[in-house]
Amino acid sequence: MKYRRASKIKVSTMSNLSAMQTDPARSFRLPIRLDAEMPAAILVLLFAVQILMSPTRFSYFDLNYISAGGTALSLAAMGLAIVVVSGGLDLSAGATISLVNIVLATQMQNTPLSQAGYGILALLIGAAVGAFNGFFVAVLRIPSIVVTISSMFIVQGMTLLVSESPAGSVPEGFKQALAGSAIPGILPMPLVILAIAAAVWLYLKNTRWGTALYAIGSDEEGAKYSGVSVPVTRFLAFVVGGMFYGAAGAFITAQTGSGDPLVGNPMLLTIFAAVVVGGTSLEGGRGGCISAIIGAYVLRVAGNLLLIVGVSSYFGTLVESLVLLVAAFVQLAGTQRSSDSLRALSGGLRKVFNRSQRTAFAAPKIGLVVVLVATVFYLGIDRVGAHYLSSVLVLSSFLILLAFGQGVVVISGGLDLSIPWTITFCAIALTSLAPGDNTAAVWVIPLVLFLGMLIGACNGVLVALLRLPAIVATLGMNGILQTIALLYCNGTPSGFAPPIVRWFMNRSLFGVKPVVWFLVAFVLLALFVLTRTVFGRRLYALGSNRRAAYLSGVNVDAALVLTYVISGVCSAIVGIFLAGFDGQATLGMGDAYLLPSIAVVVVGGTLVTGGRGHFLSMVLGVLFLVTLQVLLAGSNLPNATRSIVFGAVIIAAVVALNERRTT
Repeated sequence: MKYRRASKIKVSTMSNLSAMQTDPARSFRLPIRLDAEMPAAILVLLFAVQILMSPTRFSYFDLNYISAGGTALSLAAMGLAIVVVSGGLDLSAGATISLVNIVLATQMQNTPLSQAGYGILALLIGAAVGAFNGFFVAVLRIPSIVVTISSMFIVQGMTLLVSESPAGSVPEGFKQALAGSAIPGILPMPLVILAIAAAVWLYLKNTRWGTALYAIGSDEEGAKYSGVSVPVTRFLAFVVGGMFYGAAGAFITAQTGSGDPLVGNPMLLTIFAAVVVGGTSLEGGRGGCISAIIGAYVLRVAGNLLLIVGVSSYFGTLVESLVLLVAAFVQLAGTQRSSDSLRALSGGLRKVFNRSQRTAFAAPKIGLVVVLVATVFYLGIDRVGAHYLSSVLVLSSFLILLAFGQGVVVISGGLDLSIPWTITFCAIALTSLAPGDNTAAVWVIPLVLFLGMLIGACNGVLVALLRLPAIVATLGMNGILQTIALLYCNGTPSGFAPPIVRWFMNRSLFGVKPVVWFLVAFVLLALFVLTRTVFGRRLYALGSNRRAAYLSGVNVDAALVLTYVISGVCSAIVGIFLAGFDGQATLGMGDAYLLPSIAVVVVGGTLVTGGRGHFLSMVLGVLFLVTLQVLLAGSNLPNATRSIVFGAVIIAAVVALNERRTT
């Protein structure tokens, strides 16, 4: 039934495009209006409840507090909504906000000219990041998730070059201009800013570019045949979206009065949630900036209600995650479009990568050789011996495990963003239930693996049975796990890893660390599973064409659930290994592994929209990136520069792989 509906929407979309050619003003307006009705009603309801529950009478102070609290999120969500409507995805929003914030806070002078100039510069910084992303996505046709992961590393590095710690201050005039009062006691300036931003969007939406934006998001091929310039339209979508991120960064700077190089990082989940809650479809072609504003304030007012009733701040992320999942489910129930894969979110076309899979080995293999040669020249041949090899393999073990879990999911056409807190939660469970106790480890380790399996199964059910987009389901699960972990350890992990786990990661067995023996066996087993089993064949069929796999007798739902179970178990093992390697668990210890887990899969030549990929190539990708990190760590380069180089190498490797596949 699902595939019959998908065929119908194709015909419907072509009809929309025909109508669009004769009357652009008609195109897609009805769905946009309907998408915003329910979030708007929810916002009104929540706002009314807040007024009724507030112990004091609603005043101008309350209006200013509420409006200012949601403005930065609204502006950032507007930028992401524009990219998403075009059929793309942008993970660099938070990093762009941080860069703008730290630049303005540290460089702005206390003069009207400087303040105005840096306000404009904020928009230009966002536009520059958007142009970078848009060039690789629209012109070179690299999947947007890959490009924006790379640009996130680069922009984070640029931010740290400005300042590695909170710094700077903001002139009072700038703060009042953006976060003060337009009419004292009557109209807060944040509402004026949102009104201006909304007016800009409404103007853009009714231009030819705005019409084309919805067209390429709804049916890219149909839009191209109708005369729409897809590359130009998508490029401008990233540029305009980046300008909204810049505006969000400028407002946060005025609101906080200082700079913080990490201020935008925690916003990613909330920005995505605001876009989805507002009714914008992550598959593109539906929704918009007005909906994003409504979604942002739904989240903010819901957060205010939690504070009023005295709920712990730990539940804030949980509420955002649940709202994200519920909104995505409601949105899915109201549309006939399929939402069970990453194809529409990647911004890449399958035909770009529709060549022989053998070239997938070239980029990571060549990159690995180049890095090893550079390491020999820079560190010296005497330093590249058995100890170096052992260190590289131990450091690679974490990413190789994650590469298999993430790779299986990506080959099936999905993505797992719940990896960070699956790792962290499992590590916390290990150290708290078996604190330095080998006896308890006998039953705790299987329990932790079961937890990983359970988390993966929950992701699989959300994606396969409830048909939620993989990004939404796993991002929401990541937020839920974060809340559970914080509540479980009360914000402070306790205990130490069992001695047997620490021995496994740090000692030697017959001259080789046990984890290395495990790694060899794991790689062989993974290769066997993907190349010699029925599950492996079904996995590739699933990612290539789910309808064909379904008609061939493949139990699509069961196979999808199993892919996420595998990813969850791999993340749980990494949690155990990290706890043993470090000796204890720490909050956020898995955060550093999400983006690399995706990067090594992509650098290894796996098709991000599913159906193609080889685990041995992913392993080469891991070794390439780990040896690069070791080389950078052994250099005199600061952390910021390393991040820039790392991001640049990822994008260069993907571009090289893309060029080889299209020749």
